[in-house]
Amino acid sequence: MNLPDIPLFTMMKERMTWLHQRQDLLSQNVANADTPGYVARDLKPLDFESALRKTSSGAAMMTTNSRHIAIAPTSADKFDDVAAPDVESSPNGNAVSLEMEMIKVSDTQAQFQAAANLYAKAMTLMKTAIGH
Repeated sequence: MNLPDIPLFTMMKERMTWLHQRQDLLSQNVANADTPGYVARDLKPLDFESALRKTSSGAAMMTTNSRHIAIAPTSADKFDDVAAPDVESSPNGNAVSLEMEMIKVSDTQAQFQAAANLYAKAMTLMKTAIGH
């Protein structure tokens, strides 16, 4: 078994990919803070169901009870972004608050660092457990 293919690692990689794409989108918001008519954008938050769906193996899970949740595999790499104006539009139509964007950037950076640290620690533990 390949260690990065373990569902725990797949979910952590998914989280780090989401955070990376969010950081890219937030940097676009900061770059366009003075662009007339520009509205800040952000990614839709990850939900557990979609993360679980993306980490399922090539075969669908079997349900033996009508109350079980059927999870079908998907192959979505891109996350959805939505308009997320920070403030009311200025007279030129811009709806970006640099302060709010920088807070989001800082938060996203901290979350990415935490996820990367967890990934590295889990990888080290798994390698230790198998004797590498």
